Amino acid sequence: MKEINFLPEWYKSGKRRQAGYRTQYVVLGGIFAIMVVWNFVTARSISKVEAGLAQAAAGQAHAENASQEFAALKTEIAGLQKKTELVKQIDSNINVADILAEMSFLIGKKIVLGKVEFVAEKFVDKQVPQQSSNSVARVAIPKFVEKQALPLGNVRFKVLLNGIAADAGDVAAFICKLEESPYFCQVVLLFSRNAEVKVANYPLLSPNANPGEKPPNAERDIREPDKSIQATEFEISCFLANYREQ
Repeated sequence: MKEINFLPEWYKSGKRRQAGYRTQYVVLGGIFAIMVVWNFVTARSISKVEAGLAQAAAGQAHAENASQEFAALKTEIAGLQKKTELVKQIDSNINVADILAEMSFLIGKKIVLGKVEFVAEKFVDKQVPQQSSNSVARVAIPKFVEKQALPLGNVRFKVLLNGIAADAGDVAAFICKLEESPYFCQVVLLFSRNAEVKVANYPLLSPNANPGEKPPNAERDIREPDKSIQATEFEISCFLANYREQ
């Protein structure tokens, strides 16, 4: 028995087209859904990347500020180190008050100092060969004056003491005290000679005189002539014992 199809051909082709359209719609809908999901995921990824870039930019700015501050501190530290080195070179490393106190303790009642001078000298390098005594040309170490460079760094201080003593025995006793003192070393007597010292002879008040009473003959300005006494003028050279030779 043969089956007879009464449906026209255009109807069948229309059905096939509608089925194809539905398939295309489903496929397009799936593609659209995938695109929407992809767009959402991409947007979130972009947001995260932008947030990361913003944090990185903030961190970079903070790092740049920290780097600039570090560079400024490094420059300041370098400047302070230079100043520290300069202060170390200029610093005499001596306590003048203690030295003067020690001198006051060593000086006897019969000695009067007229000059106390501190002279900075550089250490002499013992490895440098000395010139022979037969040589005509000799190297002289000049003294430092105002316009010359001052000795800096490791220096030792030479002390020159000039004054007057009652006699030569007092000078010898003073030299012995300087040699025994831990503050001084290499004590040398440069010269010692007799000298006359004039002493003004003003009239004295009597022991029973009142504080406001004038001395005798004060109105006529009459006084006895000055006296001359024999003394010993001396000059001593030594070094401060604040260093150690190696």
